[in-house]
Amino acid sequence: MVKRLLIANRGEIARRIARTCRRLGIEYVAVHSEADGAAAHLDGACEQVLIGPSPAADSYLRADALIDAALSTGCDAVHPGYGFLSENAEFAAATAAAGLVFVGPDASTIAAMGDKATAKRLMAEAGVPVLPGSADATESADDIRAHADRIGYPVILKPVAGGGGKGMRVIEHERDLAPAVEAAVRLARASFGDGRLLVERYLRRPRHIEVQVFGDTHGNVVHLFERECSLQRRHQKIVEEAPAVNLPPDVREALLSAAVRGAQAIGYTNAGTFEFILDSAGDGDGGFYFLEVNTRLQVEHPVTEAITGLDLVEWQLRTAAGEQLPLAQGEITASGHAIEVRVYAEDPDADFRPAPGRALAALWPTDLRVDAAFDGAGDVPVFYDPMIAKLIAHDPARPAALARLLHAVRSTAVLGLTTNLGFLADLLRDTRVGAGLTDTHLVDEFAARAAEHRRDLEPAAAACAAAMSLPARPAAYGAESPWSGSVGALDRQLLDRHAPLGRVACRVGGRPLEAALLSRRGNALTVAVAGEPFTVTCTPNGALLRGTVGQALWTGLRRAGGCELVVDGRRLTLTLDVAGEEDSAAGGDAVTSPMPGTVVQLPIKVGDFVQQGDTVAIVEAMKMENRVLAPASGVVEEVRCALTDIVSADQVLVVIAPEQREEAA
Repeated sequence: MVKRLLIANRGEIARRIARTCRRLGIEYVAVHSEADGAAAHLDGACEQVLIGPSPAADSYLRADALIDAALSTGCDAVHPGYGFLSENAEFAAATAAAGLVFVGPDASTIAAMGDKATAKRLMAEAGVPVLPGSADATESADDIRAHADRIGYPVILKPVAGGGGKGMRVIEHERDLAPAVEAAVRLARASFGDGRLLVERYLRRPRHIEVQVFGDTHGNVVHLFERECSLQRRHQKIVEEAPAVNLPPDVREALLSAAVRGAQAIGYTNAGTFEFILDSAGDGDGGFYFLEVNTRLQVEHPVTEAITGLDLVEWQLRTAAGEQLPLAQGEITASGHAIEVRVYAEDPDADFRPAPGRALAALWPTDLRVDAAFDGAGDVPVFYDPMIAKLIAHDPARPAALARLLHAVRSTAVLGLTTNLGFLADLLRDTRVGAGLTDTHLVDEFAARAAEHRRDLEPAAAACAAAMSLPARPAAYGAESPWSGSVGALDRQLLDRHAPLGRVACRVGGRPLEAALLSRRGNALTVAVAGEPFTVTCTPNGALLRGTVGQALWTGLRRAGGCELVVDGRRLTLTLDVAGEEDSAAGGDAVTSPMPGTVVQLPIKVGDFVQQGDTVAIVEAMKMENRVLAPASGVVEEVRCALTDIVSADQVLVVIAPEQREEAA
């Protein structure tokens, strides 16, 4: 068995691996970049090693630094987690060459499965169903056209070296093929260093189902059943469950057998996932087709652990150490239903833009499994993937698991960060999700309509903000607090039933609202906002306040000038609207950064005239460029940043003096 393990990763997966190490009595070494010097994944490690600066390319993607860290700390094995170098054949080979055990399949398997054309050919030879398409990858537009004509439209172009859906293009008509091939080759060269493409039949509304497999060095291969992963946003899974829903028994058995057959054919060892798409719209023959093999532990492995009762990280460590699989196929059973959601620091209202920063407080559910990057508080650096947690519910039946997960999502609160929790709550309420009638396009279609149908939570937030004054007395805020005026007066009025009704004027997301107290009974208030009555409860929870507003759950944190709220998973900020006070921005409009990041373009200077909507800066965060636009036309009065500056969220970058218009004579 492994004695000392280097965990070559960060965040929630590093903490997950560490948990198994502690249970098995295995010492583990944690690595970190400069940005992660105080990260929670370092806790409990026998040693901590700084592997480089904050950018991933200079730290977590440096194979030499990771191997040096393992050797210098006396480790005998390296666990890559997922992401970063977990599916890098060169890293696996270098790890083995250094005399270390790589916890995963061997380098040759990783290389073969990392090439989509090779993987497809090997699976076809093993009798695993594959989509009709090209057997070999090419950059030739003529070859691709010939394949498309043979297959029939629509077709999909896939970069042979790609992953995660990046660079894929769907072609509906022959006339669109040539420009699409040119663009896809160009993007694939830039992104993966390899412009070759595969062309395959495109299924319009497929389901995405995957099978967890394990192999050992003694020739044993088993499956641990399947997972449904159809709820994806732009090819990225956000909700996963096991077992798959509404799957005919014969199809399930065929899927499981195909995965095991494919794994046996390539001599697969350790953990792997065989991914398939299932034709659910009649574009093919109604069957399933091989998609790819993920040669690592999957993000969604907890749902498999939930239904089998097995620790997949333990199985990885044991098979990597040369042991036989702990159980034979007939000894592996599944019980109940498990569903998982991924919690991201991102803004669904801004096209799911990453929203890194610091979580001032996180309240995770206590009645189900939570795999989180941090517990009470923590940072989400701009340099890495913004996933911060996974919530996993397991119950005997799917409806109970779904209901428990929905309640957990609604009651989870992360203050200081914008997350996708509110979007997840709305998605889990969707009737199609409840019925298990999902496909890979459902989430994108749901997101496109969500803004139109999203519940207006701003009046409810104003009602909660008024209630937040009750647990503390006015004296506790101090005279400088904006709450010591209006809300303090509300407190005094609440103590006297015959006093005039209290009112609090505020702004939620720039929208002016007034909350009027109608009645109070115990810790329940009736507050009217915009003519709508709300029943609000409020209970202290450490530095936070929690309660209900109507049927929604809310959590609040007082901040200078107002408060921050999470209502049914959605984050809202509120400021006190002091009567007679006018907004000011040092004589102009202050243009702020939408998120922490690096200023990569600054196309303006003091004295320039800009039109409303012009780009005044570009801030890069998590490999995404975010344009910062002028809110109004005018002259650039101040530039408060420079190229390559690392800026924080809401930091003022530019001040624009409003355009002066001459009055007609």
